[in-house]
Order: sequence, then structure tokens, then C-alpha cells
Amino acid sequence: MAVGDREGGMEQGNLLSVVAQGGWLMVPILLCSFIALAVVIERFLTFRRFRTNLQGVMLRVRGALARGDLEGAKRACEAGGAIVGVLKAGLEAAPAGRESAEAAMEGAGDRVVFALERNLGVLATVAAVAPLIGFLGTVTGMIKAFMEIQALGGNVNADVLAGGIWEAMVTTAGGLSVGIPTLIFYNYFVGRVDRIKFEIESAANELLKILGGKYEAAAG
Repeated sequence: MAVGDREGGMEQGNLLSVVAQGGWLMVPILLCSFIALAVVIERFLTFRRFRTNLQGVMLRVRGALARGDLEGAKRACEAGGAIVGVLKAGLEAAPAGRESAEAAMEGAGDRVVFALERNLGVLATVAAVAPLIGFLGTVTGMIKAFMEIQALGGNVNADVLAGGIWEAMVTTAGGLSVGIPTLIFYNYFVGRVDRIKFEIESAANELLKILGGKYEAAAG
């Protein structure tokens, strides 16, 4: 057990020493990683809260409206959360006409999409900025190495050059290590938003068709 603990401590120490070789530019890279991690966790919790069986709710709404039970259709939307609230907004505005129902659902849908897309811009920024900071570290590290070569009068000493090369490599690796997974999570969340938007639009259009038939029957 003692040997394992000692080896784990050595690995942790080696990792910290490697990060330290990246210089001060590792600070904003690490900051980017913490920001990205916080946003990813927050977005997962948000999407979990918005998760609902929209098709199941729509089935109950359709059945209630087929019986002419508008209040029953509203009750079917009670426990569905914000996404199902889009349908409820349309049902509540339905007595005022099709246009009112459509406008109500559009407004409610916009609010849902805004909540789902919140902080995705932060992920996009981190995904773009972190690798750029890493590349900046590459440039500053190579400048440092060339300055040391010049200071030595062309007599290259590997130990002297190591500092600049370490900085160049570590910052590049750090920036890419943050940027790549952040971009993957960003695209994942964007895909989920697009899928939810499609489901909301499909359900809203179906509800408008049902209401349109009711209005035509009432007018006839």
C-alpha cells in the first residue's frame, strides 16, 4: 500500500511539474478548463430538468380535444415542465383564436430555447480561445528558446533551451486538451437543443391543426 501511495504521489508531482513548465500562460488555460467544466455540469443538469415525454403528453392532449374537453387537455400539460408548457400556453390562448394560440406557443417556445441555449456561447468561446492561448505559448516558448540561443552566441546548450521548448509544448498540449473536449460538449448540447426545438415545433404544429379543425367546425 505504501509503495502504491508513493507511486501515486510521484505521478501527481510529475504532472504538476509538467504543468508548471508551461509558464504563466497555463493559468488562463486552467481557468478555461474550470469554466468549461462548470458550464458542462450546469447544462447537463438543465437538460435533465427539461426532459419530458412530449409525445405521450401530446397523445393525451389529442384525446381530450377529440372529446371537446379543453380543460382536460390543459390538465394533461400540468406536470410536463417548461417544454410541455408550450402546448399549455397555446391551449390557454385557444379561446381567443388560432392566431392567439400560435403567438402564445411561439413566445413560450422562445423562452424554452433561450433557457436551453444559455451559456453555450461560453463553451464555444472556451473551445476557440483555449487552443489559441496554447499556440501563443508555443510562440512565446520558441521566442524564449531563440533568445537563449542568441545569448549563448550560437553555442547551443540543451539544458538552457529546455525551458523555452517545455513552455512551447506544454501550453500547446494544455490548450488542445481543454479546447477539444469543450468543442465536443458544445456540439453535443447544440444537437440536443436542435432536437428539442424540432419536437416542440412538431407538437405545436399538430396542436394548431387540431385547433384549426375545431375552429372550422365551430364556424360551420
